[in-house]
Amino acid sequence: MTPPPSPHWKPARVHERLGPDFYDAVEAATFPRTILRYRNQRWAERMGLGGLNAEEWLSHFGRFTQLPGSLEHPLALRYHGHQFRSYNPQLGDGRGFLFAQGHDLVDGALRDFGTKGTGTTPWSRGGDGRLTLKGGVREVLATEMLEALGVETCKSFSLIETGESLFRNDEPSPTRSSVLVRLSHSHIRIGTFQRLAYFEDRANLQKLADHVITHYYPHLVDLPGEKQVPALLGAVAENVARVGAQWIAAGFVHGVLNTDNINVTGESFDYGPWRFLPRYDPGFVAAYFDETGLFAFGRQPDVLAWNLTRLAECLVPLSSAEKLEPELNRFWPMFQAALADAVLERLGLQSRGSEADLAFISAFYAFLAATNAPYEQVFFDWRGGVSAKDQALAGPLGALYRDDAFASAREMIGAYAPRPGARDHAYFESESPITMLIEEMEAIWAPIATDDDWSAFAAALEDIAALRSAYGR
Repeated sequence: MTPPPSPHWKPARVHERLGPDFYDAVEAATFPRTILRYRNQRWAERMGLGGLNAEEWLSHFGRFTQLPGSLEHPLALRYHGHQFRSYNPQLGDGRGFLFAQGHDLVDGALRDFGTKGTGTTPWSRGGDGRLTLKGGVREVLATEMLEALGVETCKSFSLIETGESLFRNDEPSPTRSSVLVRLSHSHIRIGTFQRLAYFEDRANLQKLADHVITHYYPHLVDLPGEKQVPALLGAVAENVARVGAQWIAAGFVHGVLNTDNINVTGESFDYGPWRFLPRYDPGFVAAYFDETGLFAFGRQPDVLAWNLTRLAECLVPLSSAEKLEPELNRFWPMFQAALADAVLERLGLQSRGSEADLAFISAFYAFLAATNAPYEQVFFDWRGGVSAKDQALAGPLGALYRDDAFASAREMIGAYAPRPGARDHAYFESESPITMLIEEMEAIWAPIATDDDWSAFAAALEDIAALRSAYGR
């Protein structure tokens, strides 16, 4: 046993309590090399792991030596799921696992260290269990940008290049390999419940529901027994709605919203073909293989509601459709309220009440739809409302803001009081916001691929840190 990585590290191993019906104990692949490419020191400090030296970091997050006191063996979790609305009973952690669990030193929350690219498991379905380096870089940039924009996302905790050559259909090959560690609240998914419902395993369904309530929704523990499962559905629905609203406010398209990519804490995670909107377009898709636009930007709330309905179906054996339906219906009111909150937060405006806020949101998005204005630029220009007016009108979209298309939104913005310090950061003195559009992501990757030059990646992370600071996060 290695010594504790820090006297502040607070390990946990609660997922093991579910028992072997829920996971398979596995081991990580042995990699030819371990080269650290990204270390999330901010979140390492929050987890009591900030004091790990370079070799200790590589040992734990590149070779997966046990974090003392946590899981003895990595666990490949079992789940099913709908993929593009077709049910697949062959899923499960196929190139990752739950490596460790610990408690956040700031809020005490249970957090999972999950991996991507750690090799094959019983659920790999013929795949190699690896992650491309480009895929790892993309996920780091996605999570950093989303956190800065106020989305409740998992965190990219570590990215290590592993020295293998991989062949992929969607990248020039051979391409480089990596292993990613994510930090999140939970890797229990809607698909985890779906698997048990598929096997009609009521006992383990109840066990899983009790586990989720105990560890992720403890405020429900004291409810009468018959009310706990419906209340759990309602709480999950509200969390998922809030995160979906945050995606819309951030102009984010997840790309693959299958039921195995929606977890029970509502946290955003698992980033493959993500994109940010250049301009408002409800039909904008992230994945080249999303030929029908199922997961398009504007359809994301509907997809989330559909996925939650699948969770409700799984819970019927533990309750009843009559008791679950009103809890499921908490999704849409929560989504509307959360969208107003997220947009106003991004604009640095104080709420004027739900009716006025929803009217403003409607006018604001009508302007974006009618004018094809750059999505992020508009949020940037009008942060602080009336206090930003002069700078916005003098900026690159000034003529557009004087146009009749903006008249309704402009009048409504004038009625909002700015939040204290909404623009009190040097970031807002520039003409243009920091963005992470697909061409910018590709420009960051290109020098890594050709010259092993990581300077653009480092610069992008510095820019995102400035954005996070500007929003007070």
